[in-house]
Amino acid sequence: MFYEPKNGHGLPHNPYNAIVTPRPIGWISTRGTDGVDNLAPYSFFNATAYVPPQVMFASTGHKPDRGDSKDSVGNIRDSGVFCVNIVEYAMRDAMNTSSKTLPAARSEFDEAGLERAECETIACARVAAAPAALECTLIDIIQQRGENNFLVLGEVTGIHMRDDCLVDGVFDITRYQPLARLGYRDYSVVRDLFALARPDD
Repeated sequence: MFYEPKNGHGLPHNPYNAIVTPRPIGWISTRGTDGVDNLAPYSFFNATAYVPPQVMFASTGHKPDRGDSKDSVGNIRDSGVFCVNIVEYAMRDAMNTSSKTLPAARSEFDEAGLERAECETIACARVAAAPAALECTLIDIIQQRGENNFLVLGEVTGIHMRDDCLVDGVFDITRYQPLARLGYRDYSVVRDLFALARPDD
């Protein structure tokens, strides 16, 4: 099968969502000017550079009470900071609950029953029990093609790692089993690892 997105695919659900998988989930926490802590999962997320460490996430769609964006992007525009919380398998239900559309004045931390902790380098909350969290300052928000499509770039200024995930000096993802987004309503969990030596090592 071949199709051009501009002409549609003719299938019951958009296959594009299932092609680029698995995708890590950036659980983005932000704080509004009213002091309300927001938390939302984004599967268009990844690291983009080592030195200095940088990340990106993309937001699509909007909320009527936020104009052209969602709470996360609106809060980042105002504050210039955000935190990326890493999602473990054990937190899958809380992550899913935090994806619910709420009024800007209600916190997803409360809705999902999550304990929060204050970040160290930025004025923002983080998920206290997350296996890792990346404190970020805003580099840029780029308007992508199409309505309400925004790419957010940030520099990592602080990194939290849960002590039980450090084994012999290595951050061991099998200790928490990261959650990944697939297509449609499907997710996966990383439990098995293998290593490959690079040809030029």
